[in-house]
Amino acid sequence: MARPATTTPGNVARVLRIVHEGGPVSRAELTRRTGLNRSTVLALVGELVEQGLVHEELPAPGGPGSDGRSAGVGRPSAIVRATSDVVAAAVTVEIDAVGVALVALDGSVRDRLVEPQSAVPGAADAIDAVARVLHALAERAAPSLRIVGVGVAVPGIVRVEDGVVRDAPHLGWRDEPFAGPLADRLGLPVRAANDANVGAWAERLYGSARGVDDLVYLNGGASGIGGGIVSAGRPFSGADGYAGELGHTFVAANGIRCHCGAVGCLETEASREALTAVTGTAPDDLDALATALAEGRDDVERVVDRQATALATAIRNAIHTVDPEVVVLGGFLGVLLGHVGDRVEDDVRAQTMAAMTDRLRIVPAALGRDVLVRGAAELGFADLLRDGALPVATTGTHTDHPTVDRDDAVEEARSA
Repeated sequence: MARPATTTPGNVARVLRIVHEGGPVSRAELTRRTGLNRSTVLALVGELVEQGLVHEELPAPGGPGSDGRSAGVGRPSAIVRATSDVVAAAVTVEIDAVGVALVALDGSVRDRLVEPQSAVPGAADAIDAVARVLHALAERAAPSLRIVGVGVAVPGIVRVEDGVVRDAPHLGWRDEPFAGPLADRLGLPVRAANDANVGAWAERLYGSARGVDDLVYLNGGASGIGGGIVSAGRPFSGADGYAGELGHTFVAANGIRCHCGAVGCLETEASREALTAVTGTAPDDLDALATALAEGRDDVERVVDRQATALATAIRNAIHTVDPEVVVLGGFLGVLLGHVGDRVEDDVRAQTMAAMTDRLRIVPAALGRDVLVRGAAELGFADLLRDGALPVATTGTHTDHPTVDRDDAVEEARSA
């Protein structure tokens, strides 16, 4: 469709991103936040409404937009909401399961399905599983639902420009093309990234570190411990997108040998497997793990002590390297933090240069099981949020996936 003379692609995308990331907002507030004039914002919102990306409604009494600001004399400023009918497919790949969730532009999780794996899936197996699960979700979705992209959270090192998984040791993948073959299979644009990196960004946008410009995120799951860093309000990816491998931070000279070849890595000294083994809980039942830890058994506390010490050392290393304001702990690490209370933060402060912990907070992730889903969805929405327009084709039809050079990929990762 032709854009109105008063709109530009950049401004359309800007408004869409504000509504997507911040939630419902009045047209008057959009005018204030963008610095654009009222008629331009009206045209921008109108274009997004025409595409079915947002809708408008009158504010509820006492709600946003009913505070005296108006779109015209005597008229309250309309509230702009992102649609729940445009979705991204958020894919998570683990050693024991492949999951897909449909996450809407308004942040709601419309549906999800997990396919357990009887053996650790290879890359081809994971692609097959994603195709099966997404097909099943599409079959039961409302006819109005439109899938605009796919984001994949991988527990390993992923090259940002082409979605090649360079090394995912728990999956046994090395130099496996993944985003490209999956895009060919699905007929949708696909972006893939390290799971902890997307989790860090999700917590920054929607979780415990919302609005924080400098944070470290550590997630503990079936595939070990991953780390993600946000610095100066942007994902810190490094030269090739591999930064943040904090699970391989050195924490114990007399430690266990890691699969990476080193001794004393964080993910060998603090592991979900060790905690669930000593507590007798199911690997994926974090509520049961929390209950078992609360019993305070001596054999369990010995494991907890070792893991809390290792975690504090790793966080100290991260603080001295990137100086975060907030450290967010997800997965079993969040459960461990909840059990030991202030001990981890106290240990970190005791080992860290005092000035670097003045504002430090160590907090559990707020998004729970949705943290990787919300982060992967941001990858799936990357093209839409960059362009401010729907792709030519959506669900059920082929969408070309152009080759992405490294500069474009890095910029997308920063803004996704």
